[in-house]
Amino acid sequence: MEPQQMDGDGKMGNVGEVGFGKPPVHSRFRKGCSGNSKGRPKGTKNLRTDLSEVLQERITVTEGDRKFRMSKQRAIVKSLVAKTLKGDSRSATTLLNTMFRALGFADTAIDVEQPLDANEQELMEVLEARIHRKAESSTKPDVLPDNSGSQS
Repeated sequence: MEPQQMDGDGKMGNVGEVGFGKPPVHSRFRKGCSGNSKGRPKGTKNLRTDLSEVLQERITVTEGDRKFRMSKQRAIVKSLVAKTLKGDSRSATTLLNTMFRALGFADTAIDVEQPLDANEQELMEVLEARIHRKAESSTKPDVLPDNSGSQS
């Protein structure tokens, strides 16, 4: 430990350097001790756990003249579906995105390297022939060159 001495104000000062990134020795963390010695208390929950618990709480919902008890999560999904059916495009987008994530459709892209079956192969050949004919017809000149004997 560096020696300390009293300065003119009666405060304990450091003989060594003190400044940005160099706090006084007495306020530094001791070797082997972390800055968060107690750590996160046991039993504290993260956002995912809190959100899951809150969404599983049951509430009373009135549909028409009947009352139902359901989870908050189910009530949110039902209201999202109802708004989508009424034509709310923002709700429809939210519902579709949620469905793709929850049901696992986001990662089920069709494998591009999968071989084509006979019908798909025939269709590809027809399309390629059509594109080839179209390309040939666009490269042919509309007016034939005049070969009436004027050569240089």
